[in-house]
Amino acid sequence: MEMHSWLAYKNWAVIGATTNINKFGNKIFQRLIDAGYNVTPITPNHDEVEGIRAYSSIKELDFVPDVVNFVVNPRIGMRVLDDCIEQGVKRIWLQPGTVSKALVEKAENAGIEVVEHCVLVALNE
Repeated sequence: MEMHSWLAYKNWAVIGATTNINKFGNKIFQRLIDAGYNVTPITPNHDEVEGIRAYSSIKELDFVPDVVNFVVNPRIGMRVLDDCIEQGVKRIWLQPGTVSKALVEKAENAGIEVVEHCVLVALNE
């Protein structure tokens, strides 16, 4: 599937969302909201991000997001990927710096589609 068609999906989760406005976990989260997306923050570090309830794990959600955006290092990403596989996630979007060959291979072997691109750039293209 072509990356830009993923932007039609409106229910996203951001792994690594943060309240720190200087970090990409906040910039990406906020930009998706500003663009009209329904975004769920996934972080064990905060109870809420920008006034929206945060969850410590994708496993806590009572729905499966259309797209899960990774804003964490690949080591953490591998653990999160296990949760995504277990929950039946179909699409993960890997930000620059979150990608590892092992992560991509594991996702694709589990039937998960993968995009490796900055969503901030994609939303402006």
